[in-house]
Amino acid sequence: MAERMTSQLAVDALKHAVLRRRPVATIVHSDRGSQFRSHAFVQTLRNHGLHGSMGRVGACADNAAMESFFSLLQKNVLNRRRWQTRQQLRLAIITWIENTYHRRRRQPALGRLTPIEFEILQQAANAA
Repeated sequence: MAERMTSQLAVDALKHAVLRRRPVATIVHSDRGSQFRSHAFVQTLRNHGLHGSMGRVGACADNAAMESFFSLLQKNVLNRRRWQTRQQLRLAIITWIENTYHRRRRQPALGRLTPIEFEILQQAANAA
């Protein structure tokens, strides 16, 4: 979380995701923001064996899933109260994502499991 969207913020977020999830040959989809086209971001993708993908100009359906996510975040966290510090807001966002969004959103394509449940089962299967 930062005051401005910069390439360093995007790189830091990508590195955090890589440390947390350990993706292999994963496609990272983004919009065409300059931070995602920066040399630093593209190099970080390459360094971790990831493949970048960008939505087409003017094709709002490419980002429909993220727009839906941010709409829910706005409704369920951001608009609920006025936050006194960025740290309070950051904690509220993380809590909502981890405890509500990821743990309750059952997916038909994942056998009606939540993304977290599916990921745990996949990790267990890969370890066996």
